[in-house]
Amino acid sequence: MALRDKGIWILILFILSGLVVGGLLGELASHVDYLSWLAYEKEFGFSTPVELNLSVIRLTFGLTFRINIASIIGIILAVFIYRKI
Repeated sequence: MALRDKGIWILILFILSGLVVGGLLGELASHVDYLSWLAYEKEFGFSTPVELNLSVIRLTFGLTFRINIASIIGIILAVFIYRKI
């Protein structure tokens, strides 16, 4: 079955679920000595927000990602489960 047959929105939902559950498990694993490697994370994005001042309205944009090893494993598992169902 092709990707377009199943629906891209279901895949996005699976990936986001894997990301959140993996991140949570990574945070919980940080307190266990032999699983602490799952909590290794990297943060990237805008360090300071970008501001757009149009005199009438002021818009501030900011985006930061924090991803850990467990989140990556969660995403991989989510895609694997998606392809199996």
